[in-house]
Amino acid sequence: MKRVILVAGFLGFVVLGMAQSTNYKAFKVNIGLGYAIPTSSNGGTTGGAAFSIEPQYRLNNAINLGVRLEGAAVGSVNTGSGNADVSVLSSYTASGEYYFKPSGFRPFAGIGAGIFSMAKANVSAASSSASPTVNTNNALFGFYPRLGFETGHFRVTTEYNFVDNGGYLSFKLGFFLGGGKKK
Repeated sequence: MKRVILVAGFLGFVVLGMAQSTNYKAFKVNIGLGYAIPTSSNGGTTGGAAFSIEPQYRLNNAINLGVRLEGAAVGSVNTGSGNADVSVLSSYTASGEYYFKPSGFRPFAGIGAGIFSMAKANVSAASSSASPTVNTNNALFGFYPRLGFETGHFRVTTEYNFVDNGGYLSFKLGFFLGGGKKK
């Protein structure tokens, strides 16, 4: 038990030491809004919106660790059959990013994984029933690779969210609060 505490304490000091060697402030919050495209559709128009907020801690100039909270509403309409599907996904995930440049225009790649929950509604114009069919799936595991760049406090990301029965691709524009250059 003493070894575990000693190793954990040593790793904590290493992480804090690495954070002190950065040219940027250690804590930032990313905010993004964008377009989401579902992977499955019923043959009609598809699309939706995504919003995320992501507090991050900068370990050094190249590595950020964070927690992403995201909501995405995606839908599809089949004009031939009169069916419409709408899925609302929310996710709570751990994330990490690696920056390829130390300053200026900073492209990055990242990955994240965690819990996704989904509610899916289906409405049919041909049905005599006016109420939609709603299915909910809670606590689905999902993950996503991410690419993007930052310049100043402006941020652009694209990520593909792999989730059982309903993944989606998202493109987001945003900004971040905090995390700027140290003076």
